[in-house]
Amino acid sequence: MTTIISTVFISLDGVAEIDFAWHGKYFDEAMGECVAADYDGVDVLLLGRGTYESFAGAWPEREAAGGEDAEFGALIGDTRKVVITSGEQDLGWRNVERAADPVAAAQALRSQGVGKVLIPGSLPVVRALLDAGELDELHLLVHPIAARSGERLFTEGEPMVPMTLLRSKALPTGVLAQVSVAADRGDTLPILTGVRVEVEGDTMTLLATDRYRLAMRELHWN
Repeated sequence: MTTIISTVFISLDGVAEIDFAWHGKYFDEAMGECVAADYDGVDVLLLGRGTYESFAGAWPEREAAGGEDAEFGALIGDTRKVVITSGEQDLGWRNVERAADPVAAAQALRSQGVGKVLIPGSLPVVRALLDAGELDELHLLVHPIAARSGERLFTEGEPMVPMTLLRSKALPTGVLAQVSVAADRGDTLPILTGVRVEVEGDTMTLLATDRYRLAMRELHWN
């Protein structure tokens, strides 16, 4: 079964456009372990063009240099990469293929039976898959800082995106590592998840919730 995962560095005010000024001081060994876990066992990287260019501009050189980052650079280079782009220019790295539409690309990977698909960064791709119900897990590394400027993960508009928190862990720097599971299309329907009945004297109070709304009604009798 295919699992499509997004991993995003994000500030308290929702900025996910990485700036070393607010991100750099929080990247420590514990955060590195979280990132490494996301890459563990990955079969395909699904990338927006901007994220791909930042990777291709750095990791081949680091791999060739043979330093402490070389092993990770080799991992990224050897992994199959699907880049969302409308251009036809040479993408200039090994194991790279192009696709025009992120949702169609995700659906194609599912039909191929690919196991683990990771989307690092690539905010437009993440938004498109969330809107289409094609993202399975959202991994957020929430930094304890308000960036105040930069591109945000979530933009204004519809629809709402219901998610369920699967696990959460506080890192030594105060960063919160959160893993949320995207609700499938069936879960977005209004289904009652809780009902409470209270009887006091000649009044019955009924409460019901579908996780997002609360309804209450009182019934009286003589």
